[in-house]
Formats: sequence, C-alpha cells, structure tokens
Amino acid sequence: MKRLTQLVFILTVFAVLFTACRKETPATASSTYFTYGETPEAGGVKLIPIKTPVGDFKVWTKRFGNNPKIKVLLLHGGPAMTHEYMECFETFFLREGFEFYEYDQLGSYYSDQPTDSSLWTTERFVEEVEQVRQAIGADSTNFYVLGNNSWGGILAMEYTLKYQQNIKGLLIANMVASAPEYGKYADEVLAAQMKPEILTEIRSIEAKKDFANPRYMELLLPNFYHEHICRLQEWPDALNRSLKHANGTVYAMMQGPSEFGISGRLAKWDIKDRLKEISIPTLMIGAKHDTMDPKAMEEQSKMVQHGRYLFCPNGSHLAMWDDQQIFMTGVINFINDVNLGKF
Repeated sequence: MKRLTQLVFILTVFAVLFTACRKETPATASSTYFTYGETPEAGGVKLIPIKTPVGDFKVWTKRFGNNPKIKVLLLHGGPAMTHEYMECFETFFLREGFEFYEYDQLGSYYSDQPTDSSLWTTERFVEEVEQVRQAIGADSTNFYVLGNNSWGGILAMEYTLKYQQNIKGLLIANMVASAPEYGKYADEVLAAQMKPEILTEIRSIEAKKDFANPRYMELLLPNFYHEHICRLQEWPDALNRSLKHANGTVYAMMQGPSEFGISGRLAKWDIKDRLKEISIPTLMIGAKHDTMDPKAMEEQSKMVQHGRYLFCPNGSHLAMWDDQQIFMTGVINFINDVNLGKF
C-alpha cells in the first residue's frame, strides 16, 4: 500500500511538471517573452526610421512579447489618431503569448509630425507600413496585419493589395471597402435613426461648414458617437487620450470634417472590386451598431479568396471595447487557427 501511495505521488508530480512544461513554451515563457535584446532596454519602445519622398522621419512603435510564429501589427484609425485606443489588445494578446506591436503612424502624436501635405496619401502610408514590417523582422511566415476603424482598415487593405506576399493573415475591423458606400450608409441609414429636429440642426451646421461650433459636438456626442462609435456609458481612458492627441489637420485633409461619410482625399476611395485579389486568410469584423454596414462586412468576407466573418451583436465602431469578449475571442481564434493551419 505504501509503495502504491508513493507511485501515485510520483505520477502526480510528473503530470504536474509535464503540464507546466507544455504551457511554458519557449515562445511564451516569461524569461524569453519580454527579452528583446535592446541596449539600453526601453520596454519595447522603438522609434523606427522612415524614408519618404520629402525626407526621413521616425515613427513610434512599442513591442510586446517574443514569438517568432506570430507578429501582429496594429494599424490605428483616424487618419492621425493614435495607438492609445488600441491598448485594450494588450491583456488579451499577452495572455495568448502573441508578439504584437502598437504603432503611431507618421503625423500621429507619438511619431514625427511633419507639415508637408504631400505626405498624407494612402500610397505613402502603404510604403511606411512596409518599412515598419521590415524593421520588426516580420514576413509571410508570421506577419498579421490588423487594420481597425475606418482608416486603419483602408490602410490594411491597400497594404495587402500591394504586399500580401509578406503577410500570413489579415484582419479588417469595422471598415467597408468603399468610401462612397460608407457615406451612403451614414446618410440613408444612420442619419435616419436620429430625431428629425436633431438631424436638421446638424445638417444646418454642416451646410455652413461651421464645424468648430461647440454645438456640433454637443449634438454628435449623444446622438451619434454614443450610438455608433462607442456605446459604453463611460468612455475608456485610452479612447479619451487618443481623441485628445488626434492630429486634426491630417484627419480633416484625408477624412474630411463631417462624421457622415468621407469628404477629404479619401472621398472616392473604393477597392471593392479588388477584394478578389486577396488570397491570404482574412477576417472581416462587423458590428450591429457600427458606422459601417455589418452586412457589407459579411459580404466582403465572401469576396476575398479565403475569408471569415465575425459579427459583434452588441458592438459599434469600437466593438473592441463595447462588445469586447466576442470581438477579442473571434480575433484570437482566427490568428490561432491560421497559425496552426486550421483556417
């Protein structure tokens, strides 16, 4: 009986050690996960040099983790918002052992902010992302691009159309492939959900191009932003910081001052007919209350060659915050499935 007890004890210890060894893989072990080979160590923050037609600049990045199989680059929206509102990925991706990068694009708060307006084109931003990819050592065996919230989705799709040979998986959150269709949905569907008197006053301010009028934001916050941008009663600190740090000049130049569609340099952007060219595994994410038509997001998942659709029934444009569990679970499952060859 004594020997049997000893045997059970030994087997139990062995099982515990075996389980621990399985979980603590080289890619996720804390001793290696946060070792980046930096001198001096800077907590993963690195200013990456970027070459442009008008000179050299630097963009801010922050690396989390050390996983040669999964490197995720987060592309924020705006244009010229910041990485800050995407900080919610940190805990979810850290638990998974992903290597991922927060990144402020050129013109955004933590990166250089040149004033040459010729820099603010989709084509120039695509080349910037490619230079960032090279700097972080990502390639087709491990590189995942997650483009989020309007501009981030535009940039991710445009980058993929030119450089998909360097990507393993693409994630597009809350952005349709056509700016005109986005504007039509805002005008015909979202605007129609507002009280007529509220919409009339908003339209009046826009007609006068009086976008600096405090009343404009007073109307938009409760009647549009809290309905379709982020539905949380109290907005997250990370989102508030990102809005505070946004570069309004670049935003207005590319997106336009109105929230009902795009009226700047991106007004005619449309690559819907080119989605069929995307052959890498792709996740399209839509949300019920989004500024983007969730049915269009589902359609896009069928237009790419290897697509999957994720629907967030309680989410809006920032479904990563207001429908967080469904959003993050779907994103993580997609990345893991592609990584393991199960997609």
